[in-house]
Amino acid sequence: MLNRRETKTANQAGYTGDIPRTPLRFLWGINKKHKTMMFWSVFIVVVNATLATFGALFVKEIIESAEAGLIHKAIIIGLLYPVFEFFVQSMWRVSSVFGRKWVARARSDTYNALVSHSFDHSHSFFANRFAGSLLSKVGNVVRSTERLIIDFLWHHTEALVSFIAYSFIIISIDFYTGIIFQLMVVSVIFLNYKLVPQKQILSRQNAESDTYLRGQIVDVFTNIAATRQYSRKKFERTRIGSTVDDNQKFFEASWWYSEWMRILNSVFVLVFSLLIFYLLALRWISEEITTGEFVAVLVIIFNVVHTLVFIGRIFNDTASSYGEMAEGLETLAEPHEVLDSTNAQSLRITESKIQWQNVNFNFDKNQVFRDFDLVIEPGQRVGLVGPSGAGKTTFVSLLLRQHDIDGGEILIDGQNIAEVTQDSLRENIAVVPQEPLLFHRSIRENIAYGKPDASENEIMAVARQAQAHDFIRDLPDSYETLVGERGVKLSGGQKQRVAIARAMLKDAPILVLDEATSALDSESEVAIQKALHKLMVGKTVVAIAHRLSTLREMDRIIVLEGGKIVEDGSHEALVNYGGVYARLWEHQAGGFLQD
Repeated sequence: MLNRRETKTANQAGYTGDIPRTPLRFLWGINKKHKTMMFWSVFIVVVNATLATFGALFVKEIIESAEAGLIHKAIIIGLLYPVFEFFVQSMWRVSSVFGRKWVARARSDTYNALVSHSFDHSHSFFANRFAGSLLSKVGNVVRSTERLIIDFLWHHTEALVSFIAYSFIIISIDFYTGIIFQLMVVSVIFLNYKLVPQKQILSRQNAESDTYLRGQIVDVFTNIAATRQYSRKKFERTRIGSTVDDNQKFFEASWWYSEWMRILNSVFVLVFSLLIFYLLALRWISEEITTGEFVAVLVIIFNVVHTLVFIGRIFNDTASSYGEMAEGLETLAEPHEVLDSTNAQSLRITESKIQWQNVNFNFDKNQVFRDFDLVIEPGQRVGLVGPSGAGKTTFVSLLLRQHDIDGGEILIDGQNIAEVTQDSLRENIAVVPQEPLLFHRSIRENIAYGKPDASENEIMAVARQAQAHDFIRDLPDSYETLVGERGVKLSGGQKQRVAIARAMLKDAPILVLDEATSALDSESEVAIQKALHKLMVGKTVVAIAHRLSTLREMDRIIVLEGGKIVEDGSHEALVNYGGVYARLWEHQAGGFLQD
């Protein structure tokens, strides 16, 4: 079960279940708890954007005062203008303080929401996707959240307030000029509004291409040893180069569309600006407006023209961020496939009895189990044997509830595992996988992963039992040695021993061994088997093995073929029976390990 601290972290973004897959709903869900910060950030921007428009009135008053011979007044207003601008800039810094806090908190909440939600995705979700691609999608959504808030606050809100305030100022000077100014603003905004959907599509395609490219690169980096061993560097360079070329095409398509938006904006602004200047000139010549008013409107137009020409970039940036967020959420926010039931309780272990009753399961439309029945008594050590595709690995996956079955029940001490919490189920099962799963952390942290509060003596004790203490002690930093990504700094046997030590320390009542000694040499295997015998005492054990020597002392061996039990008995009974197990045993007879 999650402890209080972990639960708070998982839910602090405001989501306790599925997260929205549409950007606007996601943004609202992330930001709704920051309403006070949002209000003050927007309020200060609105006030400041309004005040900033008054700069044109300073110009008007200075010119009119000078024309009227009020030199002292003109000088005083001229001196006040820098003070006014300093105040406005100071207010912008205040808005930055509030806005950046809002952005920082939303950014953190986005990380927490996405990662927390992703943790609850099924095993299949991660098996079918590149880790690098998922990381790229998380980065896209986080960056888009940050950019969309910044765009909304300091681009869209500021521009909208400025346009409204400038409209009032120009209308107060000349009504018809003000109407044309409003038409210019509305026309440019409407133009960009119509162009944005296509930009969103192009941005999304570009984001998908970026994600795929990063996933490919991470995949090659992760398997760089295989690339070198098989002399495939040239092949991988060509393959990634082709992906880079495709990515470049999407990038250029998006970039050229942005340029087209700017060109159209420039044309619209040019036409309206010429018309406004012509009307202003006529009014000024006919003395219907003063020189100060004429210059003030020109100052406004000069300021607004720059904003309008580049409003396409603002819309473009927003569309790009929206598209990238949509692309990321489409995958990351997928509903969870394996869910805890509404009233799920914690699994209560009394005996560790495992029962499969009429279990049906299909994987990718292929039937793996049909009406599968099995009872594993408490404390019984059971070995699973069979050819590839027989269902051994799927058996373990279903026991851990990494997939939901299509029918029947899997019970532990009479409790349906579909009706208990997934965390409590997995807390009571220790797994030693065929491929050890190590974090790029210290050996100490990896061993203690299932029991973080373990003492130094406990960690060393299980390391000795797993025949790992001696090689750990010889490492440069002993138990503090970092193992590298996925344990790359350790040999296969060393990684396996660390994984076994971790399972020993967890001390769960049910133990699953999935080819637990496959990476060990014969001498080490004998030593590890002794440790495993101690580990198995008092536990219900399910062990998968192709090397049958590891299963000789199991209480019971089950032979699977096509998802069915074809043989079930002790080692001696199955060898004497002369069936599938006997043939497998005979094939491996030369490789028996004798203690």
